[in-house]
Amino acid sequence: MNAGRFLSLEGGEGAGKSTQGRALAAALAARGVEAVVTREPGGSDGAESIRALLMQGDAARWSPRAEALLFAAARADHVERVIRPALAAGRWVICDRYLDSSRAYQGLAGRLDDDAILALHAFGSEGLLPDRTFLLALPTEVGAARAAARDGLAADRFAARGSAFHAEVAAAFDRFAAQEPDRFRRIDATLPPAAVTQAMLDSLADWLP
Repeated sequence: MNAGRFLSLEGGEGAGKSTQGRALAAALAARGVEAVVTREPGGSDGAESIRALLMQGDAARWSPRAEALLFAAARADHVERVIRPALAAGRWVICDRYLDSSRAYQGLAGRLDDDAILALHAFGSEGLLPDRTFLLALPTEVGAARAAARDGLAADRFAARGSAFHAEVAAAFDRFAAQEPDRFRRIDATLPPAAVTQAMLDSLADWLP
């Protein structure tokens, strides 16, 4: 049995990661590729419990260090119970956020050392990285408007943070993409949704039947 492929979708608030993850899975299914759609934080029972702690409450509920530890714990459970078994069974995994979000939100924007985030990942998830990461890029003000329209007054602890924070997150993602061009594919998320999905499919042409 062929090993599966691990794809992650990254980007700021309102970039359409959840929508595009589902659309990409449907497009892959039409080509005979079975994909598991999951998310972070979350994806497994244990990780979803940690998600509730991370996403709810005041923005200052957790320090960046505490957040980094909670995200790493959630990811460790998610990888062990969902991602690795799916890959071993030959399925593709499409994950809405993964390690690069921790590096951006708690690392660069949260002023934690990137090496510390990576060390937690090396221990908790044995360093598992996606085979390909799609960075859904759009101006932060556009993303903020989309997120506000989506969430209204129910924004989570991260979406509710200020524009300066989200600008730093966007800059961090840009830096990661520049540092790892073999893994990252930058996708213009201002395009119509169908065009965004097609751009991701085009970037997977070397792996598709």
